[in-house]
Amino acid sequence: MAKVLRVFAIILGVLALLIVVGPLVVPIPPLEGVVPPQQLAGADSQFIEVDGLQFHVRQAGEGKPAMILLHGFAASTFSWREVMQPLAELSTVVAYDRPSSGLTERPLPGHPRMAGGAGWTGLSPYSPQAQAGQVVELMDVLGIDKAILVGNSAGGTIATVAALEYPERVQALVLVDAAIYTGGGAPSWIRPLLGTPQLQRIGPLVSRSLMSSGDRLIRLAWHDPSKVTPEVLAGYRLPLQAEDWDRGLWQLTVASQDLNLEARLAEVTQPALVITGDDDRIVPTAESIRLAGELPNASLVVLPQCGHTPQEECPAPWLDAVTAFVQGLE
Repeated sequence: MAKVLRVFAIILGVLALLIVVGPLVVPIPPLEGVVPPQQLAGADSQFIEVDGLQFHVRQAGEGKPAMILLHGFAASTFSWREVMQPLAELSTVVAYDRPSSGLTERPLPGHPRMAGGAGWTGLSPYSPQAQAGQVVELMDVLGIDKAILVGNSAGGTIATVAALEYPERVQALVLVDAAIYTGGGAPSWIRPLLGTPQLQRIGPLVSRSLMSSGDRLIRLAWHDPSKVTPEVLAGYRLPLQAEDWDRGLWQLTVASQDLNLEARLAEVTQPALVITGDDDRIVPTAESIRLAGELPNASLVVLPQCGHTPQEECPAPWLDAVTAFVQGLE
């Protein structure tokens, strides 16, 4: 028996060594064909410093009320392409890429926002709280006093956090298939491990494997995936040509957390419009219906034959709903 226990202990020791050391020696192939984000920018792109980072921003229209558009997970300003110009006929519209997404800078360990390379100075710029602060800082830079925050999916999460933390700066909310009750990134049980040297090293490989199924996830977000054209897929793939996109996506994963927003919904007193497709297979339609019922001052629009990104799949009825809501605030 003693001999068996010794052999078992040796096997466990070898396995532990592999777990600890293996990820540190796994070769990480460099990304190929990537360039600085600025080289991928469009004619209407701007790069504005927010939170010490270069944010990719698009603006259109003028006047009040200003609208700030916040895209969902692994999306970008591209997800607002069908509605941005029509919204600009109402007022000032600003869309930007959140950290880890699009063409916004992806800070990594060693960035000036790090304290001696050991940790972030203040909140991680990828954290939900920091992202809510970035909304307000961007408003400050652009001279916007108050804004209507329009958030799709995880962008709706950030819009809600901003409304809670900076209520005096948020005039109203448009929550589009917002991730309030579900989402939040990695499961809570694994989060303490995400920042370890081992997972920090192999994290980019995890990000690459996730995005290898990106086309399937985009089609899942639509009620009618046959409408997802090659041009739509190309627009979503463009940020994957930006350097360090995989490492930035991993940093977003590391910063994920449970926000327990459902416990604070009664504090969100701004007027809110909750919009959902009737066939959302990512954030179930029932959750948006529940959200409209639990917010103190919300109305609900359910768009037929639409999925998770109705501003893309069903832009005309989406615009009708948002236009009526915005005009009703005046």
